[in-house]
Amino acid sequence: MNRPEIKNIQTGLELKKWYWLKEELVEFCKLKQISYTGEKFTILERIANHLDNKVVKSKNSNSKKLKSKFDWNSEKLNLDTIITDSYKNSQSVRLFFQKYCGAKFHFSIPFIKFMKENCGKTLQDAVNEWKKLENQKKDKNFKSEIPEGNQYNKYIRDFFADNPDKSIQEARHFWKLKRSLPLGKHKYEKSDMKLKARK
Repeated sequence: MNRPEIKNIQTGLELKKWYWLKEELVEFCKLKQISYTGEKFTILERIANHLDNKVVKSKNSNSKKLKSKFDWNSEKLNLDTIITDSYKNSQSVRLFFQKYCGAKFHFSIPFIKFMKENCGKTLQDAVNEWKKLENQKKDKNFKSEIPEGNQYNKYIRDFFADNPDKSIQEARHFWKLKRSLPLGKHKYEKSDMKLKARK
């Protein structure tokens, strides 16, 4: 059974059987005039609800209004600046962190998560957190957190943990076979090594 075209999917259950790129989900939303903002699985859930004719309020409509009017693009930043609910990554913020964390500073997923979840803390706390996250990488046993929506990276990591002698080309080959299956979950399993391309 080959994966159907997304435009031919009739139910949310059928949609969730297959692996979709975020780009495919966004295009479907545009076609059906559905909101396509948010993470991949948020969009997937929104489409599934649409297909099943469920009326679901968008996350944005229920979200609390921002209390802070602090503008992260234009305000002057210092180590005592409080992280607000209006926090946004900006060029001004990047330059600030490059000054205190070094030229190698970058907005990693764990760091962005820290900034969004720690209103009330200061930019000094944020600098300390970034340095802590960077130091963790020096531990050879450290594994960075992979977001739920990044199934490809999770699959590749788990594949190599179980098959250290294989190449990246082989890992991608089995990922391609795995994602073509109507499983609803696309995680690495030892049995994947027996998968064969469908004719």
